[in-house]
Amino acid sequence: MPIDWGGGVIKQHSTLPSGCGSWGRLRRGRGRCCSPKPVARSGLGEGAGNHLLSWTCPALVLRMGRVSPRPHPPGADPGSVHEVSRASSSPQPSAEWVRGGLLLPQETTVELRCGVGPLQVILGPEQAAVLNCSLGAAATGPPTRVTWSKDGDTLLEHDHLHLLPNGSLWLSQPLAPNGSDEAVPEAVGVIEGSYSCLAHGPLGVLASQAAVVKLATLADFSLHPESQTVEENGTARFECHIEGLPAPIISWEKDQVTLPEEPRLITLPNGVLQILDVQENDAGPYRCVATNSASQRFSQEALLSVAHRGSLASTRGQDVVIVAAPENTTVVSGQSVVMECVASADPTPFVSWVRQDGKPISTDVIVLGRTNLLIASAQPRHSGVYVCRANKPRTRDFATAAAELRVLAAPAITQAPEALSRTRASTARFVCRASGEPQPALRWLHNGAPLRPNGRVKVQGGGGSLVITQIGLQDAGYYQCVAENIAGMACAAASLAVVVREGLPSAPTRVTATPLSSSAVLVAWERPELHSEQIIGFSLHYQKARGMDNVEYQFAVNNDTTELQVRDLEPNTDYEFYVVAYSQLGASRTSTPALVHTLDDVPSAAPQLSLSSPNPSDIRVAWLPLPPSLSNGQVVKYKIEYGLGKEDQIFSTEVRGNETQLTLNSLQPNKVYRVRISAGTAAGFGAPSQWMQHRTPSMHNQSHVPFAPAELKVQARMESLVVSWQPPPHPTQISGYKLYWREVGAEEEANGNRPPGGRGDQAWDVGPIRLKKKVKQYELTQLVPGRLYEVKLVAFNKHEDGYAAVWKGKTEKAPAPD
Repeated sequence: MPIDWGGGVIKQHSTLPSGCGSWGRLRRGRGRCCSPKPVARSGLGEGAGNHLLSWTCPALVLRMGRVSPRPHPPGADPGSVHEVSRASSSPQPSAEWVRGGLLLPQETTVELRCGVGPLQVILGPEQAAVLNCSLGAAATGPPTRVTWSKDGDTLLEHDHLHLLPNGSLWLSQPLAPNGSDEAVPEAVGVIEGSYSCLAHGPLGVLASQAAVVKLATLADFSLHPESQTVEENGTARFECHIEGLPAPIISWEKDQVTLPEEPRLITLPNGVLQILDVQENDAGPYRCVATNSASQRFSQEALLSVAHRGSLASTRGQDVVIVAAPENTTVVSGQSVVMECVASADPTPFVSWVRQDGKPISTDVIVLGRTNLLIASAQPRHSGVYVCRANKPRTRDFATAAAELRVLAAPAITQAPEALSRTRASTARFVCRASGEPQPALRWLHNGAPLRPNGRVKVQGGGGSLVITQIGLQDAGYYQCVAENIAGMACAAASLAVVVREGLPSAPTRVTATPLSSSAVLVAWERPELHSEQIIGFSLHYQKARGMDNVEYQFAVNNDTTELQVRDLEPNTDYEFYVVAYSQLGASRTSTPALVHTLDDVPSAAPQLSLSSPNPSDIRVAWLPLPPSLSNGQVVKYKIEYGLGKEDQIFSTEVRGNETQLTLNSLQPNKVYRVRISAGTAAGFGAPSQWMQHRTPSMHNQSHVPFAPAELKVQARMESLVVSWQPPPHPTQISGYKLYWREVGAEEEANGNRPPGGRGDQAWDVGPIRLKKKVKQYELTQLVPGRLYEVKLVAFNKHEDGYAAVWKGKTEKAPAPD
């Protein structure tokens, strides 16, 4: 019977060779054959993992036992190994080779490629793994070069991590110096991590999925079983808990002897032992046994005492009680799930299960024992809330417990991109579709690196479509679609070959771009040096040089033209231009790009203002800087204009472009002033804001009237305004705030006429919104995008309302439809 161990096959004889007696547990659970001892004929020279064992000389140590490999992750390639560990039974199978007096660790080969991941490799004591880097199905033959990384950084070799001549990576768990099965502490940080590789091939570079390497561990028990007394025919329940890698196999012993397989004895994967219809001979000490490839541990013993039926006062006539309720569980598709429900009552209750959504429970869900639900291979359709109901016979007494099962599905590529061959300057489209639960996100790689979309390269359809226009030689190589969710990842790759015909014109030369204004650029170029006489036309391409997802524009240009004026550009913006020549045979290479920065323009809007008075003779003017989309260049100065509301005389002052507030001094108390602002670039000032009116406080009765809140700021969004402020001077004298807002009508917006807002309620759409004195922010919602609004905030005390801080500005415009 062959034992499949990763990349190699160990051929095991069906009968022991003559002269070999029984197998016993010796050092660390290994069996050792009696004399004459076997030896390994190792195929080390033929590649890692290919070893043929024969029974001829005394150098082989072989652990025997039943092999119970752990399942592959959902969607995993059965030909790859996702976990390296010993079998769950004891004694455990393994093979070790002796060469030159040194014990060679077991080796397992793991192939890394563009596939399902991440792979999980768990190294037990003295085990080793060989990580091979493959181009997979995308190419035939091995890669020409391999580069490795660990946790995203460059890989460093050491005693237990080596690069092999063929580019593979060999790593092992070192033997503990004290001869124990525990991992060497220094090895944990050195060996454990996420390994990935780049496979270089003739068409490009492919990035592999990750292989997460962990050292096998088995912690101490965090929960030991507890002693208990149970009546005859009742149910006993013991529980233990322990963490380990790989997940330990839990078994139970009574009197330090493994429990027999009986329908009454239910061992759940979560470390629970249920004993149904307890009998007198069930009494005794029980303990939990946890076993994995790292070690084996025994819990403390717990005593089960069996009492005669009806002898325990606590159980006589007992109402229904759910002793062990199901727990919320999340698993990956393909894993098994047990939902436990143990109930107690006198007489013994009946237990049933239903789904909370009313759907029938799937027919592949079975009852384990009498009250537990077992789903041998969970699928997303099993997700839901399950309700356990325990009924006391011949009564209406019942109890329920519910738990949610969530089944995740690792990504699977349902439509892989296909290899393409395209001529230069044409278009390529790759399509990728993936399924999973939750729905996986898609991303793309080009030659092993994250793809950077630009004007020519666009990712569309939620990531499932990759379009490349004006293809050049730099676009050739491998493209990988990577689907990811919390359950894992999947990858598919396809190549793009760029075909270049003979006799094509060379690229246009000496491309220049000269700014003419804030919105126009003159682009000029010279004809190609090769095959210029065959040219039938040019194409001029341009896009913004900064940012992501920029749109590329292009113009067709006649053969006799070598310059073009491009208009409708944005001010103060970097652009990139290039030119392509065309003949009857096809397109040239793209020219060297020319970069240009358009000139500044005057700002297309004025800053949004807020006004407040810290005292009767001052007005504090504050504003927010303009965003680049409105400033049309660097704002170098602001101009603030102000005057009494009914007088023609206007005063003006300018401040530098890095200022955001100004205090107007020596004003008259209790007067209405109007204020506006404009921003200026090197090209001049833009249009000023609307006049904003504000009344200064009165000199009289100042002890009672609160000043206006300070630093009123408003963040404009599409459908809301976030208003923030600071308390006015002497904040202890105020009781709270009143907030008002209104939409400014079109006529008023045009001429700027608005009665001044002093104190008290006026014609405001909404308000007052009363706020506590500790509040310093409030969001006005359900507004209309792109509309002009005015906001007023006043502080009030027990006597009267204070003076207002006022803001006026527009909500953000809604994005234009595609």
